[in-house]
Amino acid sequence: MRCIRLRLCVICLLMLTSPLFAQNEKPAKPPAQLAPMSVPGQVQLFIPYKEYSQEENQRILKLYEPLRVSDVSDGMDTVGLQDVGIVDESIRPLWKDTENFTHRIVGIAVTARYVPTNKRLAKTSDKDVEYWYDNITGEPYMDALFPGAILVIDAEGDNDTRSIGSTNILDWQKLGMRGVITSGGLADSDEIIFHKVPAYHKRMGRGFRPGRNEIESVNRPITLGGVLVRPGDVVMADGDGVIVVPREHAEEVAKAAMQYLDNIGLERYQKTRQGKKP
Repeated sequence: MRCIRLRLCVICLLMLTSPLFAQNEKPAKPPAQLAPMSVPGQVQLFIPYKEYSQEENQRILKLYEPLRVSDVSDGMDTVGLQDVGIVDESIRPLWKDTENFTHRIVGIAVTARYVPTNKRLAKTSDKDVEYWYDNITGEPYMDALFPGAILVIDAEGDNDTRSIGSTNILDWQKLGMRGVITSGGLADSDEIIFHKVPAYHKRMGRGFRPGRNEIESVNRPITLGGVLVRPGDVVMADGDGVIVVPREHAEEVAKAAMQYLDNIGLERYQKTRQGKKP
């Protein structure tokens, strides 16, 4: 009987202390600092995400091939979207090609948002920097890029931070990205201009991301120069600036904009398609 009582005491003791042992165990390093997909009753998302097929994306983009930002703006007015989608002029091209107009881009928005971090690094060892890029301030949107995409980055509040540099912008381009537009910082401008990757930005950014910002979301609605940008929207940029067309109006806007394409713009487009200088 004494043996049975002793055994029961041991079992009870283990049951009471096992949570303490579990708390002392170090959790495995997470692959990424990602929030749960949904938290019922706590996290509420009101703007839905809609996915479009590549066939549909390419069909829509073909309608915009000959158009310019000014034409699209007029098309927006025609369908009743006055002053919608016109991005603040502070978002400007890093470079312009006035011979072949290769700085002009039109594509489907893939969105990302960086926010200022409230964490700091005690030191910037290689190990610390690697941890930040792997878990806090990475580039998970690379998995979402596709041929015809434009990467739109909301990094308005991260100050003098370079979320875009020569290495990663070339990597994004290899995945089919047509160009990048950001409300934040950009660095390695000489190399980006040399490689002629279309880039539109608000400011230069010298500091790297660890200790300065965190990735907040991918393919959620963001703001760019005072304009709402949702994944799947049509984004166009040229020397006149940037404009965002709500996807549900993309086809009617493109058709309305065609009437404003003047002979000079049409001639330029035709020559470009023939491989000639405009």
